[in-house]
Order: sequence, then C-alpha cells, then structure tokens
Amino acid sequence: MAASEEMAPLHQVPDGHPEPVGGKVGVVLANLGTPDATDYWSVRRYLSEFLSDRRVVDYSPWLWQPLLQLVILSRRPFASGKAYRGIWNRERDESPLLTITREQTDKLAVELERVYGERVEVAFCMRYGNPSTESVLKRLQANGCERILFFPLYPQYGSPTTATANDQAFRTLMKLKWQPAIRTVPAYFEHPAYLEALSASVREAYAAATTRPEVLVASYHGVPKRFLEEGDPYYCHCRKTTRLLQEQLGLDDDAIVTTFQSKFGPEEWVGPATVEHVAELARQGIRHIAVVSPAFSADCVETLEEIEEEIRGAFLDAGGETFTYVPCLNARDDHIQALTAIVERELAGWL
Repeated sequence: MAASEEMAPLHQVPDGHPEPVGGKVGVVLANLGTPDATDYWSVRRYLSEFLSDRRVVDYSPWLWQPLLQLVILSRRPFASGKAYRGIWNRERDESPLLTITREQTDKLAVELERVYGERVEVAFCMRYGNPSTESVLKRLQANGCERILFFPLYPQYGSPTTATANDQAFRTLMKLKWQPAIRTVPAYFEHPAYLEALSASVREAYAAATTRPEVLVASYHGVPKRFLEEGDPYYCHCRKTTRLLQEQLGLDDDAIVTTFQSKFGPEEWVGPATVEHVAELARQGIRHIAVVSPAFSADCVETLEEIEEEIRGAFLDAGGETFTYVPCLNARDDHIQALTAIVERELAGWL
C-alpha cells in the first residue's frame, strides 16, 4: 500500500455528506396521550386513533370501524370534550397529562445530567396525539442518540398500555434506514422506590384528611376479563401492587380494596367496578374513604374527572360523608427519584 494511502484520514466523507453525530443515549418517557384541544374535531381525532388501536379494541375492523366511525364518534367527542374542558390547563392550553409529563421529563433530565452529564438526552412522547412517538424517536436519532431507552410510564404491564406503546416505538424503527439500539423498561410496580413514593403519597393524604379514611380504594383502569384469560398479566400485577402497598402502609385486610374503573363496551370486565363498589361501601355503613390510582403515573381525565367527579359522586350519593382523592405521583420528588433509579438500572452496560 502506498504511503499516501496509509496516511489518508479515515473520516473523509464526500462533499455534502451530513455531519456525523452520535455517541449519546436517549431516554424517552411514554404516556397514553391527549387531544390537542377540547373541541369536537380535536377530541374526535384523538379518540379515533385511540379506539382504532387493536391493542385497545381487538374486534374485527370490518365490524368495529363502521360502528366506531359512524356511531360512537358521532356522539362520544361531545361528552369527552366536556370532561376535558372541566380539567383543562387553561394557562398553557393543554391537558394536565401533557403538563405533568413535561414536568416529569424536565426533572428527570436534571437528575440524569448529574449522573451522566451531556451523554443522555431525555424526552417524552404520547402513544396517541402529540408529541408522537415517531417524531420524538426520529429527533433523538438526529441529535446523535445511537441507543434509546424507551420507558412506558405504566407501573403494571398491560397489553393496551405498555405493549401498544412499545409497538409504536418498534413501528418507528421499521421506517428507519439506520436504527438506534433500543431497550424497553419492564413493569416496575415492585421497585422499592416506586412503592415508597406511592405509600408516602397515601400517608400524606391521610395526614391531611379531616377524618381518617376507613377504607383505601386502590382503583386501576379496567380491562376485559378475556385479556386475563388470554395471558395479559395486568390484573395480577394490579392485585400484587395493592398487596405490596398494604404491607408498606401496615393496613388490615378490610382497610384496603382493589377495584377497576373506566369500563367500555359490552364485554365482562375485571372487577369489582370502582363506581359500584364505593357506593356499596357507603351502603354498608362506611362513611369515609380514600381513593388512590396506582396504575396512573400522572393525573389525567380518568382521575381528575372520572374519580373526582363520577366516583366521588357515587359514594356521596349513597350515603358516604368524606371522600379523599390521593393524587397520582406526578412530578413529586420521590417519584422522580424512583424513575431515576429505574432508568439507571436499565441503562446498565450502556453508560
């Protein structure tokens, strides 16, 4: 080989070639999603994307789509829009879920910068709506992230939540000529830091309550019972979360119960249903309850509207006297510390 060939720099690239970037790790927090606004068409677009997901509603599209597009979406956006307007962050003109997820991301970025410096870039995406999973993953790759940790913010694994979030990330990879390496974060409801943050939130709510709750209702988003029979571990993860929370709080068996909310469609769902069970508690003479939502990492329409309005109303109308809602972990410092610990564990070997 000629001397001139031996000395040629290896980094030479043709004129006009993009400037090479790389060496960074991306961390993406993924949540469910939100409409861009509360008007009919914004909510309809969001619901159409959400309810067209085969992970959420797995009926045959030949049967489901005509019913969805012609019947359900002609009416449901009005009711859903009203629910969103009741909780909307008017200062930022966005849903609380978007506000909280951004705050979680910003705080996590600060914590990870202390550990890894500028080698990690933190972002968030939504499975439905904006910012989309595809746009965020492509942006991180363009910014030099050759490896990406994808973190669905669902403590318990569920096919309509964790799995569909991961599906969307993988669909993005299918479109890329150069795929970043990717890892997904598994269910984390057993992580000690998560359990400590969850139990601390309950203790604080109990301490602030004018009357100590007699029963703590752990309300999870429901799924069709068929999902459990087909192998989805979500129901079991929820039951175990309640048991671990009970141990953390030192509660008696009759002082905590697992329930499920947000039933949709004609199928039998896992139960008991939260809205019915809290009314039954009141009829049995329980006058003071608290409700916590361990499946939600951030307050959203299912907690701020469904629990705070519909479920609270069902309990009080049946004779209950005090209803204490325990907010989701949101951007609490101990929650951010838990997320940081989980990310550090999952980045092992990369950084």
